[in-house]
Amino acid sequence: MSDTASPSAANTAVVAAAIDLFSEQGFDQTSVEQIARAAGVSRSTFFRQFGGKDDVIFADHELLLAELRDYLAQSHDDPWAAVCEASIRVYSHFAADPELARRRYAVVRGVPTLRDREIVTVFRYERLFDEYLRSALPGLDPLDAVGFAALVTAVHNHVLRQLLRGPKKVPVAVLRRALDDAMRRFGVLPDSEERDAAPDDVVVATFPRRMPLAEVARRLRDQLDT
Repeated sequence: MSDTASPSAANTAVVAAAIDLFSEQGFDQTSVEQIARAAGVSRSTFFRQFGGKDDVIFADHELLLAELRDYLAQSHDDPWAAVCEASIRVYSHFAADPELARRRYAVVRGVPTLRDREIVTVFRYERLFDEYLRSALPGLDPLDAVGFAALVTAVHNHVLRQLLRGPKKVPVAVLRRALDDAMRRFGVLPDSEERDAAPDDVVVATFPRRMPLAEVARRLRDQLDT
């Protein structure tokens, strides 16, 4: 691969080469020069794209966070489901190459500074979800926003760890079911029953007591607007 390869292809190759070297000879024992040579890029290209060898471990997360910001900036009928879909997008990325994800996980677990950075990275996802819910649902209680963001992040990480710690594949459907249960527990699972109502019908709605008031208002507003 040359330095003129597409950024995404170059990033993927460099990340894979770095993780392979970290797994084989240790993080501290691996130099930037070795990574660049193994990936077929120059040392200057590596530093321009990643900044340092610790950054290469989390390069995928930087791309994913940017993609999720763009995704959540779009219009979504159901903000709660949008957050869950964002979580599924992240999981699907790592589940697409579970062996690479497992090698990365082993490297991070063995280096204290990388473990600390992983904690910060997880919080960045949680904060992104929290801020999105507050902006998408005006009047939402901040405790509901941070609570749901933390719940989705925790559920995602639990399922992801099942994938990373075991030899078997853990399909996306496992996470989807877990997130549906999280929405159910939070009282925001979309109503799957279809109702045929005439324009002048009077609708009497009931909502779970645990449903955030901002979500109740959103659903009522949507019904009145139709």
